[in-house]
Amino acid sequence: MTDFARSLRANFKLLDGGGGRIGLVRQAAFARFAELGLPTTQVKLPTSEQINRLAGASPEEGAVRLVFVDGRYHPELSSRGTSTGGAFIGGLGTAHAERPELVERELARHADDQHDALTALNTAFIEDGAFIHLPAGTVLEAPIHLLFVSSAPGNATLSQPRNLIVLGAGSQATVVETWAALSDEVYFTNAVSEVVLGDNARLDHYKLQEESARAFHVALTQVHQGRDSRFSSHSVALGAALARNDVRALFAREGSECTLNGLYMATGKQHLDNRTLIDHQSPRCTSRELYKGVLDGHSRGVFSGRVLVRHDAQKTDASQTNKNLLLSDEALIDTKPQLEIFADDVKCAHGAAVGQLDEDALFYLRSRGIGQEAAKSLLTYAFASEMVNLIPLAPLRARVRELVTSRLPEWEKLKEVA
Repeated sequence: MTDFARSLRANFKLLDGGGGRIGLVRQAAFARFAELGLPTTQVKLPTSEQINRLAGASPEEGAVRLVFVDGRYHPELSSRGTSTGGAFIGGLGTAHAERPELVERELARHADDQHDALTALNTAFIEDGAFIHLPAGTVLEAPIHLLFVSSAPGNATLSQPRNLIVLGAGSQATVVETWAALSDEVYFTNAVSEVVLGDNARLDHYKLQEESARAFHVALTQVHQGRDSRFSSHSVALGAALARNDVRALFAREGSECTLNGLYMATGKQHLDNRTLIDHQSPRCTSRELYKGVLDGHSRGVFSGRVLVRHDAQKTDASQTNKNLLLSDEALIDTKPQLEIFADDVKCAHGAAVGQLDEDALFYLRSRGIGQEAAKSLLTYAFASEMVNLIPLAPLRARVRELVTSRLPEWEKLKEVA
């Protein structure tokens, strides 16, 4: 028995209120805990070949790649980091040890851990993740690629990476997140990212979620925008048994812009949940949202988008759209775009659409010699391709196109015909 277990034993005896079945069960469980001990930091590290496979094509030549295994930063697997010239690109734990004043200035000051239970859980166990800090006027030409890998070594694991991205006034960066797994195991990812944009700063943010088909993935991205800042997000959700992607943006100063684009494709019994909140706290800000879902089998999708226009947020320009394609009679979508407007000089619009493949279009393609499944795949890709083509990074766009088409029946036959 470890010293830690012995110290717990004293408290355990105090809490053990007597005999009976529950008392015996508790004693047996504690005995087993004493044998197993606490989980260690030993993980199954991926090889360089696995890293390259999971990452797909690099977003762009010269990109900085940071690799995290079960939420922990591994510099030996990463391409390189930066901690010179006032900039820092690396692990949060390392940053807190080397530059605590930079980390503590913004960490846990934006994500709501008072009303969100999973954010509170993540905050309680803050240990590691990505930390990106760019001083004012810094412009990065190449993207920063954050690769989060779950090792899930035969038993269910919980990882809680905490990411902090701080861009000084006038700085610019591109960040690409990839979430993947070494094997098809059960595990739970509970991630929180805080993004702080100074005046005139710009961040292009991409997220590709292709977790294990048995995994649970919950992630919050909280954005705090300064005057005339720009935040652009492209989210692609393909994996996990249950996933929730939450993006919240606050216009803290006037003249800012926020663009949220999302594509989610579910099959089997997958549940993919997208929730957004754009808080127009300041005047003369612009927000654009476009999310598309493709649902097959017994899957379920959720889109809950909220645009809040506060009293002083005059000259707000906001639009929000959610479109969904159901490929089976059993697939379900819950869509709820919302506008809450408390100002009177605004331009706001929102809408949602749910439909199936067009029978006339299917008939046309079949009359041209294309089989039933291939015709469905062609029309499905036509629906999803709008979101794929909105991704500006060419290698990443090609990677997403490859993943999307790999889920479509008989796509390879269509390529042969073409």
